[in-house]
Amino acid sequence: MSLEQAEAIVFGLALGDALGRLTEFGSLNAIKSQYGEKGIQDLPDPALYTDDTQMTIALTEGLLDAGLNASLDDQMNAVGKRFVEWSYSAENNRAPGVTCMQGVQRFKEGMPWHLSGLAHSKGCGSAMRVATIGYLYQHDEGKLRQVALSSGMITHRHQTAKAASVGAAYIIKLALDGVSPNQWMTKVVEFTADMRDEFHQAIRKVGHALSWGSEEYALDHIGEGWVGEEAVALALYCVLKYPDNYLDCIRRGANTNGDSDSIASIAGGISGAYLGLEAIPHGWRERCEKSDYLKDLAKRMTEARN
Repeated sequence: MSLEQAEAIVFGLALGDALGRLTEFGSLNAIKSQYGEKGIQDLPDPALYTDDTQMTIALTEGLLDAGLNASLDDQMNAVGKRFVEWSYSAENNRAPGVTCMQGVQRFKEGMPWHLSGLAHSKGCGSAMRVATIGYLYQHDEGKLRQVALSSGMITHRHQTAKAASVGAAYIIKLALDGVSPNQWMTKVVEFTADMRDEFHQAIRKVGHALSWGSEEYALDHIGEGWVGEEAVALALYCVLKYPDNYLDCIRRGANTNGDSDSIASIAGGISGAYLGLEAIPHGWRERCEKSDYLKDLAKRMTEARN
């Protein structure tokens, strides 16, 4: 079960990312003009993901390099090293975030991990990559919080970005725990109660908009997802609208006016954690870029956690 959960999270986020990659910089009207009234519905073959999944992979590999019980300093330095390797990779050609690149460069130049992130940035680049933390530290809330918050600081040090990173990882834990989705909003606000109110305001917007007849109006009300609190809130909206259907969830995330790949990726990781691997079509998983590597990563995550 644990291995299937790990695969569900990894493939869930990667496939959401790959679907949203094709719509990330287009308005919803432009998306509909290209793909039809329902927007994008199917993956290309192969399904290439973006920097969101690449950075998730780098973060996960860094934690595995250091060890899940290593000191926080050793873990974050290992994660930073993996981020630097990613930043110079030939595959880093998929519109990486400016803040992420700047923070990684500052780390490479010798700035400590807890200072390398940009203090003014609350972009979604730190929250988009923490899903595996929710899995690795499912049964240790304190460590989950500490690692999620710290891993974001390598690139983003705004207080709202920190809250979004912790919140995104914690929702994964709630999904894995089998907590009813209708409790997630309350629990994530409670878990981040001492953090940034901007994040809580974004989560509350989800509650306001869930019952609205128009999903498009609801999404626009919550935001566009370029900043951390909005990306997590929009992803949460997508999962709560389609709690029992992975594909409908990520399709909703990919068809937005905003940061579609990040929204669909965060939503896909949560949905995968909640519904399990069988909810993600086998054909989609096989179509995913580096599917064999992703399976191996999930296996190593499971072994490290156990």
